Amino acid sequence: MRAGVVALATVAAVLTVPATSAAAAVPAPQPGTLVSADPADATPHARDGETRAFAQIGDTVFVGGSFTQIRQTAASAWIARPYLFAYDRRTGAISTTFLPALDGAVNSLVAGPGGTLIVGGAFKNVNGVSRKNLVALHPGTGATVAGWVGRSDGGMIRDMALYGNWLYVAGAFNWLNGAAHSGLGRLDATTGAVDPTFTVDATVGRHGTGSYAWTIDLTPDGRTLAVGGNFTSVDGLPRNQMALVDVTGTPTVLDWSTEKFVAPCASPATFVHYVQDVEFGPDGSWFVVGTNGGAGWPAAYCDALVRFETGARGAGQLGTWVNFTGNDTITSVEVADNIIYLGGHFRWLNNPNASDAAGPGAIDRLGIAAVTPATGLPVNWNPGRRGSDTMPPGTSTWGSQVPVLWRGSDGLYFGHNSDGMGREYHGRLGMFPLAGGRTITPKNPPTATTGHLYLGTAEGQLAKVPFDGAALGAPTTVSQPTYTGAGATWRVSDRIYWSHLVPGTPTGSRLDISMFNGGAIGVPWESSGYNDWFNPAAMTGAFFLDGRLYYTRAGANALYYRYFEVDGNYLGATEFTLPTTGMTWSSVRGMAWVGGRIVYGATDGALRSVPFDPAGAPAVNGAAATTLAPATAALTWSTPRMFFSVQ
Repeated sequence: MRAGVVALATVAAVLTVPATSAAAAVPAPQPGTLVSADPADATPHARDGETRAFAQIGDTVFVGGSFTQIRQTAASAWIARPYLFAYDRRTGAISTTFLPALDGAVNSLVAGPGGTLIVGGAFKNVNGVSRKNLVALHPGTGATVAGWVGRSDGGMIRDMALYGNWLYVAGAFNWLNGAAHSGLGRLDATTGAVDPTFTVDATVGRHGTGSYAWTIDLTPDGRTLAVGGNFTSVDGLPRNQMALVDVTGTPTVLDWSTEKFVAPCASPATFVHYVQDVEFGPDGSWFVVGTNGGAGWPAAYCDALVRFETGARGAGQLGTWVNFTGNDTITSVEVADNIIYLGGHFRWLNNPNASDAAGPGAIDRLGIAAVTPATGLPVNWNPGRRGSDTMPPGTSTWGSQVPVLWRGSDGLYFGHNSDGMGREYHGRLGMFPLAGGRTITPKNPPTATTGHLYLGTAEGQLAKVPFDGAALGAPTTVSQPTYTGAGATWRVSDRIYWSHLVPGTPTGSRLDISMFNGGAIGVPWESSGYNDWFNPAAMTGAFFLDGRLYYTRAGANALYYRYFEVDGNYLGATEFTLPTTGMTWSSVRGMAWVGGRIVYGATDGALRSVPFDPAGAPAVNGAAATTLAPATAALTWSTPRMFFSVQ
């Protein structure tokens, strides 16, 4: 977590390595709300350095970083206002009364109790008085709160998190208020006094360097603290770059660890540690980690966004999903309204198959992106870290850092070390407003078990067969002239996705979409140009469920899946294999998901069904399969062209 807390009334390849097996956790997609992709016009600008932190008290937004000057508009004169300033979120007007004087950068801000602004960073003096790296300020004037005693002796504060009256701090310190604390500490947020019961230290830096904690976040219930940074030991236990701490009662390191942050990435001297940011989901049951580091995967999670499950226990934890950028840095993450936002200097997501280039499956996302918590795939939101064609002199459209993404009361605030965002000028900071955004509603196949199975019987022709989940009715023949060159087909919401033979495409076939409500199949269109690397004609059957495209393919005896995001129609770049037993998947022809079962045809022409549990081990047991119908002279279930629809 990289910034503060909102105080209103009173004052966070896809995916992993090819041929991996299914993870135990199968997150179900949930509705999410995206902010607008058009940044607000009224936010002020800064220059030099970068913006690293935001906090909000009432209608005032506070901005911290390493910048040295600010201005109201692109045409305004620059004002010397280093490291910290405030503005009115409604108008963008820079405060003329909040005028603190700091002699070093601000890294973190928190709206504290009693209407205070708590500031952490790399400074020695505030308002002419010694305040080492920690200070509480009056939000109206920037005056120092004299009775607040917190300080970080000998090392900077990198991050802070607040729950109730507990202020958690992370950084490169060995002392807090004169008491020995390495990298981590907990203070009384009202007084700044150190809590002596919190004795968890993050120590022993990687590659012989000095240790520090770089990023922290708390679950919404305040019970679990996630810590990332340059350390290999937490409270004396082996924890490399990441740890979870139970902060109820006597703080204790939890039995959770991963080996995926142990191996070095491209250059240990440059990327001493590569965990850059951590953020919990809205219910605290999962968290995401953003990393840099360059080459190094699959041994290590370098240049990746990773989801972990908070409740998992034991060593060797693996990501529920991993989205690789193709060796470009992620520097910040934020989870808001069931969307994960990430920033950095990446150029693509869903890019595990290439290094420093766009590989098969790569999705263009320049420095800022939004992904779904269920699969980690991008959604259709792509403002890009791009400037306008008429940027002011002396500005830059691209930089190495987006140090902070932060959800305020009215939108997603961003801080970066460049000046272009969404093809507009936004010097070092800006905000994507919630107004003008949209809600993403997950789409799935029909949940009803009574409807129709559709079976391709000839070019442009389907058999429509009544089906109640167990028994078939009499078929009727339906002409569908737009449904030609078809292969594996699956229903999602009000449409079908299907493999379509299209001459001149890179693979000879493509994933197409047609609207379908039980009548005529609509004119097809290409699902996404980002999917043109995939050959859907190789699929011998397919169905979609909860963000995953499950399929069989010619010449292979397995049930596979890839992540698939309907909002944008993006296909995951990694193929996974589900654990199954007792099934001859190489003979499957056509599949549909109906009421928790896979209904499938086969090369022998018979129609069968089998229970399906994507989180099970096995997910499918062929011993439980039942035959629904044998092949007949009138109908043989031996084609990939099959799907289920209520209509």
